[in-house]
Amino acid sequence: MTEPVRLAKRLAEMLSCSRREAEQYIEGGWVTVDGVVVDEPQFRVSSQVIEVAKDASLLALTPVTLLLHKPAGHEADLSLATRSPDDRSGIRQLKKHLSAAELVTPLAIAASGLVVFSEDWRVQRKLREDAAVMEHEVIVEVSGDIKPGGLERLNRVDHGFTFNGVLLSPAKVSWQSETRLRFALKGERPGQVAYFCESVGLRVEGMKRIRIGRVPLGQLPIGQWRYLLPHERF
Repeated sequence: MTEPVRLAKRLAEMLSCSRREAEQYIEGGWVTVDGVVVDEPQFRVSSQVIEVAKDASLLALTPVTLLLHKPAGHEADLSLATRSPDDRSGIRQLKKHLSAAELVTPLAIAASGLVVFSEDWRVQRKLREDAAVMEHEVIVEVSGDIKPGGLERLNRVDHGFTFNGVLLSPAKVSWQSETRLRFALKGERPGQVAYFCESVGLRVEGMKRIRIGRVPLGQLPIGQWRYLLPHERF
């Protein structure tokens, strides 16, 4: 029986390369152990079959961004098993994508909808620095009777609503049905939409974010995630 050793060490011996180069191949998702991709250099191997993809490269990996359809009542969370089967990105799924990606657009526990995780500093900076001018689209299920002139006030530039001492930016609000409102607003603050609704006599029963900037939630199933496509821009 062969004594178990780190995958990076075994691969370095196989390829006659440095330990660091072996680690890069592994972290890049180019190495399989008994046919299964292993992206952890410290993984222990003994007599398993180790193979390196023919198109393996030592070039730095392109940082990824992930879109998740967060369920209501749950934290925004990613797992290897919940990648959407309809993901069209062609990106090789790596464990590090989930551990290194940072939640950039959080949602309240009670809300559902689109949230963004990213390990790309450019996406992180875009979503944070442009937060005050980036439009979010939110569908809100409401109950109760809206105050006379309530919808008109919500749409006024000079609506006068302040939240936590801050004058709120104007919003575009319209009825989607008798119990459903659509909000399109910039600089969304946690709790802002509920405050808007309560200020005009409505109670929020549910909330779903369906777009951030130019990127929609689309048909992404609830609880599943996908990679941001190359042509998609916030």
